[in-house]
Amino acid sequence: MSEAKSVNKPRNRLLLASASPRRAQLLMQIGVPFSSAATDVEEVRGIGESAIDYVKRLAEEKARAGLAIAGGEPGLWSLGADTMGVADGEILEKPRDFTDFARMMRLLSGNEHTVMTAICLCGSSDIHSRLVETRVRFRALDRRLIESYWETGEPADKAGGYGIQGMGALLVESISGSYSNVVGLPLEALVVLVSVPLLLVVWPL
Repeated sequence: MSEAKSVNKPRNRLLLASASPRRAQLLMQIGVPFSSAATDVEEVRGIGESAIDYVKRLAEEKARAGLAIAGGEPGLWSLGADTMGVADGEILEKPRDFTDFARMMRLLSGNEHTVMTAICLCGSSDIHSRLVETRVRFRALDRRLIESYWETGEPADKAGGYGIQGMGALLVESISGSYSNVVGLPLEALVVLVSVPLLLVVWPL
């Protein structure tokens, strides 16, 4: 009886489909080996598209774009993510200018809003996704604080107009839920998501 020949399967690999240094830092924080690639996905909300559908669609489009950049490499999983804030039904994207930023800060001042992140893990023949929401309460903001924060330059490229991992932490009174979700990559959900297709490959522990 002949012995069955072993087949060397391609080693699973993770690609972060994002140029975000914050998401890269979060992956490094939990010891996940990965490579990264910037993707060019148009972020335009569809007519009548809900905030949840919008953020989930963008995460999936980014993941698929990352997979396409890698040329469908066997064993590769592409991780796409998108984060946005929602207050009183309004999606808070990156501020266009100071006037738009100040308007958003007045909306958030003294109130709670939701930060949602969709993550999507896309392979050559399978796809997994999660949506995580965190409630964030801002303290009361006066005009001087709003102007001072804008002048730091930090809010300009941040969805919702603030970065909780930076000086934006000074605006926050409390959060309910995942802190890393507000930064841009919910590690608690990511660990579960990535462990499904990459178990014992991503984490050699």
